Amino acid sequence: MSREILVLGAGMVGVSVAWHLQQRGHQVTLVDRREPGHETSFGNAGLIQREAVRPYAFPRDLATLMRVLPNHEVDIRYQLDGMLKAAQPLFNYWRNSAPARYRLIVPEYAALIRQALDAHAEMIAAAGAEQLIRKDGYLDVFRTPGALEAECRLAEQNAARFGVEYKVLDARALAGLEPNLTFDLAGAIHWTQPWSSVSPGGLVAAYAEAFKASGGRLVQAELQSLTQQRPGWQAQIEGETLSAEQVVLALGPWSAQWLATQGISVPLFVKRGYHMHYATRPGAELKHWLMDAETGYLLAPMQAGIRLTTGAELAQQTDLPRYQQLEAAEAVAREFFPLGERLDAEPWMGGRPCMPDMKPVIGPVRKLQGLWSAFGHGHQGFTLGPATGRLLSQMMDGETPDIDMRPYRMERF
Repeated sequence: MSREILVLGAGMVGVSVAWHLQQRGHQVTLVDRREPGHETSFGNAGLIQREAVRPYAFPRDLATLMRVLPNHEVDIRYQLDGMLKAAQPLFNYWRNSAPARYRLIVPEYAALIRQALDAHAEMIAAAGAEQLIRKDGYLDVFRTPGALEAECRLAEQNAARFGVEYKVLDARALAGLEPNLTFDLAGAIHWTQPWSSVSPGGLVAAYAEAFKASGGRLVQAELQSLTQQRPGWQAQIEGETLSAEQVVLALGPWSAQWLATQGISVPLFVKRGYHMHYATRPGAELKHWLMDAETGYLLAPMQAGIRLTTGAELAQQTDLPRYQQLEAAEAVAREFFPLGERLDAEPWMGGRPCMPDMKPVIGPVRKLQGLWSAFGHGHQGFTLGPATGRLLSQMMDGETPDIDMRPYRMERF
């Protein structure tokens, strides 16, 4: 039966949820203050990561913690006020990263990741967005033999358990694929399954156009209030009141504050990231998405230039940007690959919505009938948006989802 549904948030997750619901015959309105794909979904590395079956754990070994403490690293930095304000979620993140707890989380996380490629393929075809997609995987590049060997052992386990596919490249084979790398390297792992997008924001926009073409309504306006009615919900936006039987909250790092207006508390915290685009020096070419694995940044050959994305910064969403992490990554990257001049007027910054157990929140808000959640995907919102849309739409229509959705329910907190 057709229902009126309001989806709040037009990033990869929100757009995917809206598209799936519209395909099922519902009347869907998608609302965001910006154009689709212009917040966190705009600034990521553009990877659809089939190999990422293990979520990012909080470092627990003393050597890593001591390395990070001076706050000079490329892979992770922090702002002290942000750390203090998110102390409880971060403490629980640390606890859930303990080996015994983490072992239980991995298969639940992997179950979502294994849905990613098929879910994107369906939406890519509907949007006619094949020109934005590359299907040649990406390279995890290692500087030292020990780090490469350790990752190979983990890759072997993931292949046996989760069907991850990869190739190990020695230094000569790596040089054959990427001859312009300038560092003396041990080798790489070529993850062969992942796809990549030459314009992450463009892919979200293409999905949004497919949503509109199938009859969906897109409203660009600031959300001012959300109120439960009897029955249904009412959202006040700039200049208009929207009513719907059901609402999906897909507002990424802003989801917690909107749930708080309904008396619901969730332990969401933010990992921020930065990017910049670069030209290449004459005669140089980057052929693959490339992760400098032991340093913690990624280079991606996109439409806008070579995108350098940083690791994580633990900070509040509203904290002022600090570009030192990007500058440190750029300095290392220039020794690694012949980057040219910066192409953007200023660096981009965005926030990843993270949960203490590394799993997203997908499903009904039990205390508030007609309100649904789709947020908290951490580093993998771009990868998991279409899978989330498919699974949540199955739940909303009362069907049995393709996978067990109990691990992602809000009540676990």
